[in-house]
Amino acid sequence: MSNVASAPEIAALPTGVGGIAAPEFGPLVRTFARLMGGRSGAGGALTVHRHGEPLVEIWTGEAGRAGAWGPDTGAVIFSATKGIAATVIHRLADRGLLDYDAPVAYYWPEFAANGKERITVRQVLSHRAGLYGLPEIANGLDEVLDHRLMEERLAAAKPDHLLGVPTYHALTFGWLLAGLARAVTGRGMAELFRTEIAEPLGTDGIHLGRPAAGSPITAAGFQGNRLDFVGSTYISLFLGRAYGLPGSLGAASRALFLPGLEAFLDGDEPPILDTELPAGNGVCTATGLATLYGALASGGMHNGRRFLSAETVKAMRQVESYRLDHALFYIPMMWHMGYHSLPVPGAYSGFGHIGLGGSFGWADPRSGLSVGFVHNRLSLGALTSDQMASAWVLPLAVRGARAARRTATLAESVAA
Repeated sequence: MSNVASAPEIAALPTGVGGIAAPEFGPLVRTFARLMGGRSGAGGALTVHRHGEPLVEIWTGEAGRAGAWGPDTGAVIFSATKGIAATVIHRLADRGLLDYDAPVAYYWPEFAANGKERITVRQVLSHRAGLYGLPEIANGLDEVLDHRLMEERLAAAKPDHLLGVPTYHALTFGWLLAGLARAVTGRGMAELFRTEIAEPLGTDGIHLGRPAAGSPITAAGFQGNRLDFVGSTYISLFLGRAYGLPGSLGAASRALFLPGLEAFLDGDEPPILDTELPAGNGVCTATGLATLYGALASGGMHNGRRFLSAETVKAMRQVESYRLDHALFYIPMMWHMGYHSLPVPGAYSGFGHIGLGGSFGWADPRSGLSVGFVHNRLSLGALTSDQMASAWVLPLAVRGARAARRTATLAESVAA
């Protein structure tokens, strides 16, 4: 695809931006070009679909050693991976292999250890299992990289006093879903991402970890300091001592911090790419994410075929808890089963999941819109603004979609 308009309905794009966009999305495209372009080694991509039809598919910048960003460039989407892992579980539930209100231990008998026999699938999906703590299950990076070990440790673990209370399971969420899915299917999450998500949707743009040999998708290298300040002696000491603190600071440190974990991101071939971390190491293109969430925004339909039942999509849209999240400093996450809502204009009726650095996938069933946004910047200086990318992407996407709908209605009236 070119950045030169080839038809009246396709806009000319700013210099350095590739892809296509309807003219009504000019403000979104220009903002994307300004905020995501022009930084050495950094780049990103943004896709907006309506009922699966592309309205915007654009990219800009560089993907590190992978070269210029293109339509087949994927990025590590960190916690946005959780939405994909949750969709795997919903696919299994849709076929009657799981019941949301059944105990996890019914399917995964080892999980009943240490008083967990009543924890339900619904509680796990909505971050209420009381199993968010890393220090309770892992002693360092080598153990965290062993996803089968993490599944076993969580099966044996004891929930803490926040069982039943929304408390972000930053990394453990993925291993919990993986253990449950493995108990039901006998397969790991990397395989299930392929067989339950990518293949049924006909997309190459969704992977767990490094894309397999032969895949057209390349993983962008990280640009920035990769948050290595977390590993400094003073920060590490502080966070380690915070484990025992009451309230949100203690919960956040236990959910997010383990000494040495920052080495996950080190080097040109970071270890995060070579494990199964269904809470944090999805490698996706923007179009891959928009394709997945497009099915969720369209009542479970994709290209005229049923991906999920309407009943399951209805269950996915439901907010499970309005209580403030104890590990995210009492932010009102409005957890769904595997997703969250956002108090952002253009996002009120939708759901999806944002990851570290701001990459996200989003569905709005009322309008049929789906959005995928990915990039490779990860540095302290840009973290706050990048994390809030949804606050400009979603309102501008909704505004563009409304303008495009008005244009289409006018064209139909003229034709009639």
